[in-house]
Amino acid sequence: MENIVILEFPSNLGLREPIPGQEPGVRKLPTWLRRHGFHQLIDPAEVVSLEAPPYRMERDEESKVLNADALIQYAKEQASVLTRVLSEGNFALILGGDCSILLGAALALKSRGNYALFYLDGHTDFMGPELSETGGLGGMAAAVAAGVGHEKLVNINGQRPYIQEKYVWCVGNREYDAEYERSIIDAEAKYVSLTMLRKEGISRCVNSFLEMVERENLDGFWLHIDVDVLDDELMPAVDSRTPGGLGYDEFNQLVTMLLSSPKAAGVEITILDPDLDNSGKYTKEFVRHFTHTFLEARKNLRQGSA
Repeated sequence: MENIVILEFPSNLGLREPIPGQEPGVRKLPTWLRRHGFHQLIDPAEVVSLEAPPYRMERDEESKVLNADALIQYAKEQASVLTRVLSEGNFALILGGDCSILLGAALALKSRGNYALFYLDGHTDFMGPELSETGGLGGMAAAVAAGVGHEKLVNINGQRPYIQEKYVWCVGNREYDAEYERSIIDAEAKYVSLTMLRKEGISRCVNSFLEMVERENLDGFWLHIDVDVLDDELMPAVDSRTPGGLGYDEFNQLVTMLLSSPKAAGVEITILDPDLDNSGKYTKEFVRHFTHTFLEARKNLRQGSA
């Protein structure tokens, strides 16, 4: 059974300022989760922290992406750390950070083989910089992982694509806008909006994904979680709020099914902003649900391999 290693990658470089002169508070997430008992409940074999570059609002002229050079450098550092953790046979639990931390994970996975991505998010994050109003990589993360975007970001070290587009599943979007959704609809990636997920059913969706991983003989898959996939009433402490979203029963079912699979290489949690949850009310509920669900999935995996 793999050891669990928590990796703290507290980067906010993929987001714009919430207000002029103020950096996004998601940088504080690992410390905030520790304060609310997350680390104690998970009880990892190791905790590794990688300091992120200082926040800037610098839009790269070449790629039109905010903080592109710093993001690339940090992604390389993340990939080095994650590659070491995975090569030692551990399960990686990454705490962001915004969604741009996927870039480092995708680089590491590419160096290890052929992986799929289950991108669980209230948005698709599947577009190029030409469609982005903010230039924030957080809103393009799934696309960049699949090789869609500016060459500077999608082809680091000549590794494009980090994850083949047909193996990227974007699940949970509820930003229903024809122009916004067009990029993912026209892509090879699998698109399952929140409406589609509920119509199809969670079990069928996850089983289809896991069957694809097995059928294609992939080395494994990565689970990305943006907490804004949760219902806005359950998790309003995010940068881009949208009404509706998954209830905890739905979320827990998804995560349990995915992380009970021996093909799961790791999971990352992003976007929860401590500055938007001063009392810790929403964080406490998230910690309670996620840690229970995560440990239940690990128990299922142990029993399945016994």
